[in-house]
Amino acid sequence: MAAASAARTVGRRSRHLFDFFVAEIPWTVSSKELKEYFSQFGAVQRCQLPFDRDTGFHRRYCWIKFSTPQDVQNVLQKDSHILEGSKLTLKQQTRRKRSQRRTPRE
Repeated sequence: MAAASAARTVGRRSRHLFDFFVAEIPWTVSSKELKEYFSQFGAVQRCQLPFDRDTGFHRRYCWIKFSTPQDVQNVLQKDSHILEGSKLTLKQQTRRKRSQRRTPRE
């Protein structure tokens, strides 16, 4: 039980390393297609598209990591991002300083 809890904590922590959280992804879009789309703005280092074990479908959101800060700026310069007729919702991830991080609850 403790191992599963530790794995979830590490997973949550690692998501702070991504540049963007992307939501409203159409069901028909794959991680490969997301990488191809976002590669027009710069080199995509990683695309994490989680799947639901029960349904086998992705959860309609992902995290994107770019190679350079300039790539991130290129994404921000475009007003809207549309894939297969659906407008994607992007939220830039913010890096927290140690003093701003939550302390574990006891």
